[in-house]
Amino acid sequence: MASIDKQPIGVFDSGIGGLTVVRALMERLPHENIIYFGDTARVPFGVKSVETINYYTSQITEFLLSQGVKALVIACNTIAAVSRQVVKAMSAVPVLDVIEAGALTAVHCSSTKRIGVIGTMTTINSNAYSRAICALDPDVHIVSQACPLFVPLVEEGWWEHAVTRMVAQEYLEPVLMEDVDTLVLGCTHYPLLKPLLKDLVGERIQLVDSAEAMAAITENLLCEQGMMNPEDGSSPEYRYYVTDFPLRFHQLGQRFLGCSIRDVQLVRL
Repeated sequence: MASIDKQPIGVFDSGIGGLTVVRALMERLPHENIIYFGDTARVPFGVKSVETINYYTSQITEFLLSQGVKALVIACNTIAAVSRQVVKAMSAVPVLDVIEAGALTAVHCSSTKRIGVIGTMTTINSNAYSRAICALDPDVHIVSQACPLFVPLVEEGWWEHAVTRMVAQEYLEPVLMEDVDTLVLGCTHYPLLKPLLKDLVGERIQLVDSAEAMAAITENLLCEQGMMNPEDGSSPEYRYYVTDFPLRFHQLGQRFLGCSIRDVQLVRL
């Protein structure tokens, strides 16, 4: 097996949204090898029972650990909310997740202790971000808003479409009325809407991009534990595993990553 610093980072999601985390990792850690796992045959996880999500998560974790990863990144808000402890119990390597990353960054960014969180219906109903933020600072006032139409609009490619702008204005109105100074983008699809959202909320409100927050915390972990892959002139290796192999993964994935996707392999769990 390769030395620990050269081993890949394992990133996983129930589908394709976690590729925004991969993109952020590529930009922040350009020498790191990365394995991405998307459970495209069984997405979405949010409509399934806790027992089923835990079972699927344990299968994915077992697979990625078998690939010799040096850290696991949960790039799925549903899995982070429901099954984080399942992953940690199975893993001998560090486990990071987007909810923890978003919460830490939001608390650090907010000066007024008034934080907004937007996400899918499942994530918002789980109160996972509220719990994570309050665990860090119980004095924070949190305003949560489900934005169920954002994911299909992003996957349609309507990132700056007039319809998306109109929907976003409706979703954001009750959040902005609470005078927040920080807004957490609590879904890995939402970073693709960041220019539009920034235009709507203005300069006064800091947007917390869950993908960028995840990359920053991953970098800190690798530095602290001496696991950074040193620059040696070689190109990093990126591998993608999916449980279903639709053309849509290539089409959407390239939009999410901003580059072409190669070496996609089908896995039967």
